[in-house]
Amino acid sequence: MRTRRSTCVLLTASALGVAALAPSGSARAHHQVQLLPSESAWQYLGQTRSFDSQAEWPRRGAIRGMTIGPIESSLHPGLGYGSEAYQRTLRETRRLGGTWVSLTPFGRVWDLSSTGVDPTFEAPFKENFVALQHAVEQAHAQGLRVMLVPHLWVESGGWRAEIDPADDAGWERWRRSYGAFLLNWAKLAEATHVDLLSLGVELRSWVTTTRAPSFSALISEVRQVYSGPLTYAANWDDVEQTVILGELDVIGVNAFFPLAQEEGSKVSRLLQGARDVSQRIGALAKAWSKPVVFTEIGYTTRTDPAIKPWEWPDNMKDVEINQAAQADAYAALIAPLIDEPWFVGYFVWRMYADPDDLSQEAEWGFNPRGKAAELVVRDAFAATWASDGSFDFGTSLSTPAAESVGKY
Repeated sequence: MRTRRSTCVLLTASALGVAALAPSGSARAHHQVQLLPSESAWQYLGQTRSFDSQAEWPRRGAIRGMTIGPIESSLHPGLGYGSEAYQRTLRETRRLGGTWVSLTPFGRVWDLSSTGVDPTFEAPFKENFVALQHAVEQAHAQGLRVMLVPHLWVESGGWRAEIDPADDAGWERWRRSYGAFLLNWAKLAEATHVDLLSLGVELRSWVTTTRAPSFSALISEVRQVYSGPLTYAANWDDVEQTVILGELDVIGVNAFFPLAQEEGSKVSRLLQGARDVSQRIGALAKAWSKPVVFTEIGYTTRTDPAIKPWEWPDNMKDVEINQAAQADAYAALIAPLIDEPWFVGYFVWRMYADPDDLSQEAEWGFNPRGKAAELVVRDAFAATWASDGSFDFGTSLSTPAAESVGKY
């Protein structure tokens, strides 16, 4: 279908002084933003982007993704995955221009020396399993592709990257338990035609060490169950050391790269940091002849969020809330990547299954909803990307075979 084309200058919050959103006649409706004299990542690059103002939803192309966090607690009945509240989040994702969602069912690890995963997290596992099944089906029904990301929560507060069952016997028990946890979700992924399955998140102590062959064996087991493409969410600072990259269909990175080291860095400095990221990860993509997806990107709503983007908002004190800084960080990171054919997209971290539940994180948290960063995300989703319609999951960057959501 031929449509009128519009040109949109992609903005950061520092250029957003007055913003009037046009009525949303379609999920990709163009919005007008009045520019004010100010430094902006997109203006700095001198780039404009074109997009269809009334386009049909693309069946293929770069991943314009939103992570939807679970609300599984019995204290919040009817608000988690599969609920009507969740479907509102799906609709909001579409209105933003999103084409994918990432769903993150958690398992519980009691401490860093644990040898097993408890598949029940907040809600009973079977109940959560059924909810996820409905959640995938509902996303597909709304024309969204789905990445399923089985995740781990360490109850003691440690970081999953440092899990260490100590000896060979402990690691073998861990492999069997994590394998059972992952394979359960792989079976759901196959049954519901999940479009991309993550094998894990930030498992540094496993996949960057001599323990990696046991993870490779687990990948083979997963491929016997799930016939779609596989990724793994490596942490930004260890992806080059991740042994299993050659066995993935697309390299995944949780992209919390620092874009600056000094407080008060201007957008131009953030952009240089982002160019360094693009060069580094582009070399990785070339070395492995594989596309790269940023399985998580995100910045907290505070001053200088790009210095340590990985810092968790719950642990912060005396926070200076700063929407413009959050938006500038998003824009800077994305700017040099959109024109790279090896970069097949990203998932924003994150919104929640109930979009109106403000109890999930502090005001200075990652969620861009209703903030200046939301407009940056919207504009980036609306842009034409180099990888649109030009990549596949695998060793070649060819047009994907899948013609519709839920068909890999």
